Amino acid sequence: MFLEPMLLEQQETPFDDGRFIYEPKIDGHRLILSKMGRATTLYTRHHNECSAQYPELHILPINQDVILDGEVYCIDQNDQIDFELMMSRFHTKGTSRIAAAAKRQPVGLMVFDILHYDGKGLRGLPLLERKEILDSVVPDTPHIDKIQFVEKEGTALFEAIKQQGQEGIVCKRKESTYIEKRSADWVKVINYQYADVYISGYRKEDFGWIASVMGMNGRLRPAGVIELGVPPIHKQAFRRVCSQLVSGEDKNFVYLEPRLQATVKFRNWTKSGMLRSPVFVDFVLHKAS
Repeated sequence: MFLEPMLLEQQETPFDDGRFIYEPKIDGHRLILSKMGRATTLYTRHHNECSAQYPELHILPINQDVILDGEVYCIDQNDQIDFELMMSRFHTKGTSRIAAAAKRQPVGLMVFDILHYDGKGLRGLPLLERKEILDSVVPDTPHIDKIQFVEKEGTALFEAIKQQGQEGIVCKRKESTYIEKRSADWVKVINYQYADVYISGYRKEDFGWIASVMGMNGRLRPAGVIELGVPPIHKQAFRRVCSQLVSGEDKNFVYLEPRLQATVKFRNWTKSGMLRSPVFVDFVLHKAS
């Protein structure tokens, strides 16, 4: 049985508030685990079934029906959570290949909420009461753990997360019930990285600016597409000057001389040297010489 997950608002800075608990944000993908009778079914947050992808998560020593909310993740050789490994597992196809991947690169599920247990819906209970039920009925297994949290010290936890290079924190109101929409009762604070990039082109159809960075050979190379965070006034400013910078085009893009620069925030650099999820912050303004 699928239950729509509760989503998070976003905030730029951490905070300390005794009405909240604070959890590390796990860099994987959201997973709803539903065990009804002997059948375990796994769903993404978009209600796509992915039960076959993670056979190692089907072993849950609970006799009663239960629905759990958590994040599925992968660990690399340095014991660090690795989003790209996670996505590789998610996109693996074929029973034999999935079985081999589960042995070679097993996933884990970090559970942070319990939504249903033994025939009773729990979403109307306060968060801390749901946490107590979760602790009492869900044992840790080699592939399933319960997330730890702290009270009051959101800023300190975020600083520790930054030092470890992890994704960020999630701040949850202690009395929050579980609702099927985005809510300010649950807030994420992302540990962004920042970089200045050149805007070297734009999409002809859907909005997107090509972000380029200097490569090891001293030449600019594309490193991603900026789609998010650009205010209308900045789009208007871009349109006023981009026609003067056109250097070429193809079926999908118009290319520009690398004269415009922007600051972007992003999750991390991928292994192939790309910006993961770049978000526009502002144009880089250069002082006249």
